[in-house]
Amino acid sequence: MILESTLDPKAAIYNEVVGAGEPWLREVLKGQHFRIVDLGGNQAADTLFYNAHDYADRYSAQDTIREQGNIYLTAGTKLMSTLGTHLLTITADTCGRHDTLGGACANESNMVRYAIEKRYMHACRSSFLKGLIEWGRGMEKRDIAPNINFFMNVPVTPDGKLTFEDGISEPGKYVEMRAETDVLAVISNCPQLNNPCNAYNPTPVQVLIWS
Repeated sequence: MILESTLDPKAAIYNEVVGAGEPWLREVLKGQHFRIVDLGGNQAADTLFYNAHDYADRYSAQDTIREQGNIYLTAGTKLMSTLGTHLLTITADTCGRHDTLGGACANESNMVRYAIEKRYMHACRSSFLKGLIEWGRGMEKRDIAPNINFFMNVPVTPDGKLTFEDGISEPGKYVEMRAETDVLAVISNCPQLNNPCNAYNPTPVQVLIWS
């Protein structure tokens, strides 16, 4: 569902551009609004969310899908956690839908899906791990949970298969969320070069936060 925000970017208390292939991590406090902007268009922003007071309480694709009765995320979606915590609500969306089934690319999947020499290409799970280690709060590889792929187009075929297709996002499209509790947000601005999720050309995204 397309729904524009009423928030003015000039009034944001935080504004940063995240380079292609880079991780980003920050706490978003209850009541704050958090926006990701697809600056170049057709760029996947893999994202994890955790309850900032209990990192074991993290975003759950299964509970979110069950809560809304839809496999795609968009305006109005409640992002739920493994312990039933309402983490965030998507309050605005100019892209239309986002994926939460396709998962994050990994060095191992690069090798299996594409070619053995692709194993050592940078991947989102590596970015997540880098961000969590730099956060320095004891989080590690086992804390990387199923993620959201904002702006990514992963349709489900009639026979139940997932396909990675060209994105439906365009330059300047965004998704915006309101934190319903204090959350830790972790982004891997996807570096994938082997499928069309980034149009084979990873580009920066912008992150804004309003109090």
